[in-house]
Amino acid sequence: MDGTAFRSRRGELSLRADAFTLLAKSLAAPPDKFHGLEDVELRYRRRELDLMAGAEARELFILRSRVVAAVRRFLDARGFLEVETPVLQPLYGGALARPFTTHHNALDRNLYLRIATELYLKRLIVGGLEKVYELGKDFRNEGLSTKHNPEFTMLEWYEAYADYAQVAGALEELVSTVAGEVGYDGELDLTAPWRRVTLRDAIREATGVDVLAARDREALVAAARDRGIELDPSETWPRLVDDLLSKHVEPGLVNPTFVTDYPVELSPFAKAHRSEPGLVERFECFAAGMEFANAFTELNDPDEQRALRGAAPPHGRGGRGGATLRRGLPARAGARDAAHGRYRRGHRSPGDDLGREDVDPRGGALPGDALDPRALSGYNAHLPGPLNRRRTRARPRVRTSQTR
Repeated sequence: MDGTAFRSRRGELSLRADAFTLLAKSLAAPPDKFHGLEDVELRYRRRELDLMAGAEARELFILRSRVVAAVRRFLDARGFLEVETPVLQPLYGGALARPFTTHHNALDRNLYLRIATELYLKRLIVGGLEKVYELGKDFRNEGLSTKHNPEFTMLEWYEAYADYAQVAGALEELVSTVAGEVGYDGELDLTAPWRRVTLRDAIREATGVDVLAARDREALVAAARDRGIELDPSETWPRLVDDLLSKHVEPGLVNPTFVTDYPVELSPFAKAHRSEPGLVERFECFAAGMEFANAFTELNDPDEQRALRGAAPPHGRGGRGGATLRRGLPARAGARDAAHGRYRRGHRSPGDDLGREDVDPRGGALPGDALDPRALSGYNAHLPGPLNRRRTRARPRVRTSQTR
């Protein structure tokens, strides 16, 4: 449009048009300029209309881009190498979730959209890249809610020579640094250091139940009942502990809080705690009433892994196990809805990897540990030199999506 700029009698900056050129047609009317786009479902389905109608939506998209860029700068400055790992995988793993399946015409075989970046990142550690990360798209073909999508973005990093305490320090520094760079001024106090509390103490503070004093199902159900809390007596002990955590602890954690030192039953493939028998070196980080990060010092002794897998009792639905971003090969936290196979918190539940069958998705059992995703975390123990040592994986989840 060409013309002369001027101010109206009321002082509004305007343009006296002399000529204009139509750049594109709009066959449908755009959203109302005054009210904007009020239909929530339409906003999610047609994000371009949401962006067109509201400055707040545009600012949110811009903020997300700035956050991702700041995360990259933080990790790059500390010697981490950003990598890209396969999205199409012949054998999915790194979490227990239902995958999306597609067919490779040239190979005439099914492939799977990854449910985690974990396994290929571990192979890079085995190959000698000692600090790697990926901001990768993952896909889990089960359920959706306002807190999670079947397609989401997750930040996952691995570092040799580090343990879970060092990763916790790096995580709080990462979040507080990025928040400062993007000008966060919300209600949460992201200033480091963050509160640290053991899983045992966190549950005891919230419920009065000492889960380690009642380390079997019947005793835990009875102890909870004495405190006025009803637990499902048909569930396994790890599931019951996770139920206490997710329902009675997690909703009350507003400012960032590390819940640490999990019982081995909840994270059997994390490394044993160096000073507390029966516990493992693992944390989950919670804020605003939800979990957003998980890390542990990883068990990388293949003999211990095989012994645990062979002795693992059947937990949870279908005899596969009940515990895991979020617990398992390592393991992640979460409680699976037994009726529908969906995640109540968008991730897996304690024990989900225990007793998992060694089955090739193409059909048939796998020979020994061949291609078993859970064996990959132990491969570095077979290698000479610096790869045979404690290794920590961190999985701070940037679980967002362009459709949210």
